Amino acid sequence: MAHVSHPSSAETIEQFERYVIGNYRRFPVSLVRGEGSHIWDAEGNRYLDLFPGWGCNVLGHCPPRVVEAVRDQVGTLIHVPNTWYMEAQGAFAQALSERSFGGQCFFCNSGAEANEAAIKLARLHGSKSNRSTIVTMTHGFHGRTYAALSATAQPKYHQGCGPMLPGFKYVPYNDLSAASDAIDDQTAAVLVEPIQGEGGINIPAPDYLAGLRKLCDDRGALLMLDEVQTGLGRTGSWFAYQHSSITPDVLTCAKALAGGVACGVMIASTAVAPSLRPGMHASTFGGNPIACRAGLATIETIEAEGLLQRGPQIGERFRTHFDRLRAERPELIREIRTRGVMIGVELSVDASPVVAGCLERRVLINATQGTVIRLLPSLTLSDEHLDEGFEVIAEVVRELRS
Repeated sequence: MAHVSHPSSAETIEQFERYVIGNYRRFPVSLVRGEGSHIWDAEGNRYLDLFPGWGCNVLGHCPPRVVEAVRDQVGTLIHVPNTWYMEAQGAFAQALSERSFGGQCFFCNSGAEANEAAIKLARLHGSKSNRSTIVTMTHGFHGRTYAALSATAQPKYHQGCGPMLPGFKYVPYNDLSAASDAIDDQTAAVLVEPIQGEGGINIPAPDYLAGLRKLCDDRGALLMLDEVQTGLGRTGSWFAYQHSSITPDVLTCAKALAGGVACGVMIASTAVAPSLRPGMHASTFGGNPIACRAGLATIETIEAEGLLQRGPQIGERFRTHFDRLRAERPELIREIRTRGVMIGVELSVDASPVVAGCLERRVLINATQGTVIRLLPSLTLSDEHLDEGFEVIAEVVRELRS
């Protein structure tokens, strides 16, 4: 690979401080190149990335089929509005429909946008019977735009942003009794993550989704699944709901959807989709040819390389390692939660020093909900790099005080 000169991390940081709003807490490193599960900074240091792209790079950095699809597409057609038909968008919609529940797709650019579309669809559909309330779950996360933020039952994200949009009810996650009390004849939909990601990799009881499905069916509400983080192969199936016996009315997905290219989708059943009538919703860049070609290449890669099977292997190997570490430090590690390449390790202490210690050793991980180490490694992570990354995490954890 030809050498490319980059500004130093310090120079880029200085530029950001002058010209970019400081709404993110950033690590003091400028990243310039990625390949697979590794990424390099401006000084040439290599990092093992176990949280690539905040969960977007499910195939690792710069997966070859996605790169080639994007290169080809930008030389042919970059963008046309959704007042025209596009070959790539139709093909991607078919691919997603056939791998989910036979629904129809609305494309956008992010998970928040997909959830906004789902909330609007639920209310449009519910308006026929005067239903508008959306029931969501505590510790859930649905995005930072206003409807998605109002649906997010975490007060810390609401501080200073009020008033929130009306019409949302919050109930505890994994509590069917509480959901039963909340769902009534005003409920348009229940919006829930099949596994809570930002909430700490919270995996519900096996009968939870089926119980919600029955409650929604009995009371005339829609069941909408937020699979922004769980979707497209991360849990060992195309979508996390497929580990259960249920089918949702609406599903949202983003993050991994196009192998790291910005893309979001709402998939709605053919019974519900017509409620999103022409003129009621839109997305200028949604479903653009570049994102859809990238999405098709992502699906092709997952299927060609057997990555639906690889995800559970990675998760089980991490679990085995963390179980061993838990036996060493039971006072530090409370619980280990895995489903495919969604890995959460709940500590009895603040997890942020683990993130900092791993960064010093050039391994990138995440902490969420204060005490949970969260890993969302790529489906292409090798056993060698998995073991290498775990040993660094273990080294840092062993240094913690309980």
